[in-house]
Amino acid sequence: MGTDTATQPIETEAAAAPAGSEAKKPMRADARRNYERLVTAAREVFTARGSEASMDEIAKAADVGVGTLYRHFPKRIDLVEAVYRDDVQGLLDRAEQAHGDPWQDLTDWLRGFVRYAEAKRTFLTELHEAFEKNPDFRLASRDNLAKAASLVLVRAQQSGQARADIDQADLMQLVGGMCMARNATFAQNSRLLELVLDGVRAQPEH
Repeated sequence: MGTDTATQPIETEAAAAPAGSEAKKPMRADARRNYERLVTAAREVFTARGSEASMDEIAKAADVGVGTLYRHFPKRIDLVEAVYRDDVQGLLDRAEQAHGDPWQDLTDWLRGFVRYAEAKRTFLTELHEAFEKNPDFRLASRDNLAKAASLVLVRAQQSGQARADIDQADLMQLVGGMCMARNATFAQNSRLLELVLDGVRAQPEH
């Protein structure tokens, strides 16, 4: 927890191939549906139960048999990776889709990042294990989050709404470091994010 925030799970990692056979060949439609249901259910159960979440609980929440779960995810760590990968990809997808006002896009993306960071706190130990097992997973994820942060920040800067003297590394140091504080809560981080946004917003010249 005390290391540089640039190396922390919430600020890094994501786009390695999915675990199991789906990494090697396209899945049938029914298998893809089960895969997506399992990832969605795992995200909810991990968020609620953290490291105490069991594979049986996740299968039940996804309304599939345990055998189906293990066909997609032979090990628990494979499911942890899949949830994390999907979450980071979601942040990247959001950044790549401009919705109109660049400042609002930046604000919405950072609020989404704070929600994502809070969810990841529930299984940080398992994520560290995944990163140690697969360093490429860590690097790809860090690159995706850096790309996403840069996209929303640069658009806000180009519109004149965000100050020009910061870059995505500065922004993520502020927000990622805040989210990784040991005693941080979601409510506190949400309030602190508003202060960060006040500092990032371009100030009118007097």
